[in-house]
Amino acid sequence: MPCESVKIIEPIDGSILNEHDGKQDPSGLEVVVRGVAPQGAKVTVNDIEAQMIKGGCGFYDEFTCIIELVKQENSIVARADSGGRTSADKITVLWDRNSIKRYRFSTDDNILFLKDLALNASKYGSIFDNDYLAFWREMHEKYGARIQFNIYYQTEGFTLSQMPDRYKPEWEENSDWMRLTFHALQNDPPNPYIGASYQMMLHDLSLVTGEIERFAGRRLLSPFTTVHWGEATLDACKALRDNGIKGLVGYFLIDPEIRKPIVSYYLDRDRTEYLYTHDYWKDTREDMFFIKHDLVINLLKPVDIAPTLNAIASNPHRSDLMEVMIHEQYFNRQYAYYEPEAKERVITTLDWLKGNGYRSVFYEEGFLGSPT
Repeated sequence: MPCESVKIIEPIDGSILNEHDGKQDPSGLEVVVRGVAPQGAKVTVNDIEAQMIKGGCGFYDEFTCIIELVKQENSIVARADSGGRTSADKITVLWDRNSIKRYRFSTDDNILFLKDLALNASKYGSIFDNDYLAFWREMHEKYGARIQFNIYYQTEGFTLSQMPDRYKPEWEENSDWMRLTFHALQNDPPNPYIGASYQMMLHDLSLVTGEIERFAGRRLLSPFTTVHWGEATLDACKALRDNGIKGLVGYFLIDPEIRKPIVSYYLDRDRTEYLYTHDYWKDTREDMFFIKHDLVINLLKPVDIAPTLNAIASNPHRSDLMEVMIHEQYFNRQYAYYEPEAKERVITTLDWLKGNGYRSVFYEEGFLGSPT
């Protein structure tokens, strides 16, 4: 079928580009724009004449053009003139000018350590009397690791409303390396937000966020999180965005059996496949960032962690930003799937990250964790 209008194919709208995507110097990042246009059309990209390549079995021509990105957010406009007929396509891309090798370390499904702190409030003089938090403080002191805890509102016999505020000064004293942020209402059932309404997500987010502010303080909150099971409707994600959440982390996989996206929130197949091979992407329409999980630590034996990270780092589109995560349950001896090697896996991961020059960051500091 003949091509009737110009279309930018690469980069895609919402791409976040860095020095691995083109030629960078202090003034800008040169990138190649590719696309298709009606046969015989003259194409310009940001008013620069594009090189035309005959293709498409006579149905369309291809074009390429080198342009320079000079701002954090950049418009790319392709225009085609074909026999007096004009068409245009516009996308927005971001330039991660100061991209560095960095990682964010998050822990999911957290609630048990908070229950322990509440039950032992009369005995514990510090939040670090809890073994789980004591371990993470040790990781911070040894590796400079900064940790985000994505938490539930409730579990059996406990809700966050029972968490005392007596530790609040200590939470705030450690806010340079700790974050507490919404994950879900509770652990079960699976996929709680796969069909959620705006109001359902807002209700659960408000419960968790309100309690965190009460017992730990606003400084502990992060505008980036992982929603339980990484699935949520567009309306549910809008509730998150309207109430302070700027970015979501997921696996971004295509299920080979059903051939549909999973752990990908509301994103379609094309965007899911893109994020599977890239660190990050922005939904420019919804003003929401998405970040790819690189390593779920509890899924690998310690011996397999370094080879896995080496393989990921070999892809320049996934090498700068490492998103690593583990779940709280695997540290708990009472949990059916307790992993005695959980701490060893964390240490092995942090050894690799430190040894390969990665800096621990929170995404809200700078542009997705890079200095500005």
